[in-house]
Amino acid sequence: MKVTILDDYFDTLKSLPCFDRLSEHEVVVWNDHLQDEDRLAARLLDTEALVLIRERTKIGAALISRLPNLRLISQRSVYPHIDVAACTHAGIIISSDLHAGTPSYATAELTFGLIIAAARQIPQQMASLKSGRWQSGVGTSLRGKTLGVFGYGRIGQAVAEYGRAFGMRVLFWASDASRARAHADGWAIAESKQQFFGLCDVLSLHLRLVEATRCIVSASDLALMRPSAIFVNSSRAGLIERGALLAALRLGRPGFAAIDVYDHEPLLDPSDPLLTLDNVICTPHIGYVTREEWNLQFTDVFEQINAYAAGSPINVVNPEVLSRDVP
Repeated sequence: MKVTILDDYFDTLKSLPCFDRLSEHEVVVWNDHLQDEDRLAARLLDTEALVLIRERTKIGAALISRLPNLRLISQRSVYPHIDVAACTHAGIIISSDLHAGTPSYATAELTFGLIIAAARQIPQQMASLKSGRWQSGVGTSLRGKTLGVFGYGRIGQAVAEYGRAFGMRVLFWASDASRARAHADGWAIAESKQQFFGLCDVLSLHLRLVEATRCIVSASDLALMRPSAIFVNSSRAGLIERGALLAALRLGRPGFAAIDVYDHEPLLDPSDPLLTLDNVICTPHIGYVTREEWNLQFTDVFEQINAYAAGSPINVVNPEVLSRDVP
């Protein structure tokens, strides 16, 4: 099959062991980011199988209508960037392993790294040293503090375990069903969402972005946080009401934030307000970006292509395509 891989910024995939799984296919890898529809349509004209790296490129109905040879989109995790209905109408299978059995330990590790960096002001202290000064401030310890985890999924649970290992008190908030599971597993649960935001010294978001969770964190929620609190988001920017976090940080509640995800990605404007605040640590959506995590994820992605080529598609998001002829 003619396989195209988009948005491999650092040309990483060719160096991973899993890339050998595409040895029977004709593969083209693109390292730049492109969203212009005309240029994307030209780039993908002959593509039969398209590999996406998470949500880096949006695949909408207008683009899909211009890709007559496309038969498979293979990726991993959620797919809000893909017009599933348009793919189904065009007879394009979407294969996406939602990795229900394993968390992204890389994202959990990055999350806790952000927490430590924010608490101890590591980037600010580095900047001070590089500018010819010595210590620039005083950080805070994590031991004995309350770590709030919003969401009881696999990554959130891993972050909670890290927090417990650091001697933090862990408090959960989530949907009714998830709170019940967390309670059954022995974790402490906040009495209300308001109490949760008010009690946490560190609050970390770990929710999937779906319609039910979009803007689930409001300006009024953030206003309940302490001036000393740290707000962490390594999940999705859309979980927060648009503009609410920036406004809250300017008001000092919460006092600090550590962010890995943004409303518009890639974020390439150094004058973006979030990047100019001294009380914010920002990283460029690198939660899942480790060689080990990528090899794990793209083993699945490439096996989905091989399964399709063998006539037995797996992890199919839109199975109705399988029951009818491709137009």
